[in-house]
Amino acid sequence: MPDLEQLARSALDSVYDPELDEPITDLGFVRSVAAVDGELTVHLRLPTSFCSPNFAYLMASDAKDVLTAVAGERRVVVQLDDHHDSDLINRGLAADAGYLGTFGSEAEKDLDELRLTFRRKAHTAAMERALTGLLRANPALPEEDLHDVTLGGLPAGRTTDALLRRRAALGLSVEPGEPVLVDEHGEPYPREEVPLRLRFARSIRISIDGNAHFCRGLLRTRYPGSETDQTTRPHDPSVSAVAGEEARAS
Repeated sequence: MPDLEQLARSALDSVYDPELDEPITDLGFVRSVAAVDGELTVHLRLPTSFCSPNFAYLMASDAKDVLTAVAGERRVVVQLDDHHDSDLINRGLAADAGYLGTFGSEAEKDLDELRLTFRRKAHTAAMERALTGLLRANPALPEEDLHDVTLGGLPAGRTTDALLRRRAALGLSVEPGEPVLVDEHGEPYPREEVPLRLRFARSIRISIDGNAHFCRGLLRTRYPGSETDQTTRPHDPSVSAVAGEEARAS
């Protein structure tokens, strides 16, 4: 039977940095997990002290939610360390004040819209990874024919699983007959727009992956030894090959 600290770390695997689209556990943002005397305490850290407060709060709040679900009757304490708004964020988390209650007049609106924006970006990047993989595996496949690719036509594996998770998070259908390349409402793009839409999706994916790589490096610089807490994202070889071609061409 896993102990509480193991359960807590497993639960934190489901908490994603909203901008980088990776689990905070893989990024090394979980500094410590301790279950002592009926209290579960988790310390989080970020690559810089000036990371966006709304991103920081969103990550810390999501962490508290998943930890509360596994902690039973134990008190859950989530602490964000070394951030310029740490005291404010930690007080808000302790009081379950929510984002608006924590930041007051500094918060223009709740975080639902921000969360939706990043979920859409993550979905766009996931579509690109899946479809670029198909292009690399089938060099003779015209980009326009990606219009006809359905979820059921994708190969089984991590890339497809990630796409299905991101569609589900947006409330989009995950039925096998659904087209892969769709807009934020699940509507397919016209065939003639596919190359343009794929290039746009690729730019978003490259931006997300580049930011994640940059933030990992910043964290290692800020917290020497934190590299042992980081897990490298498994790369789809076909996508990596495309990224290499783009880098050589730039």
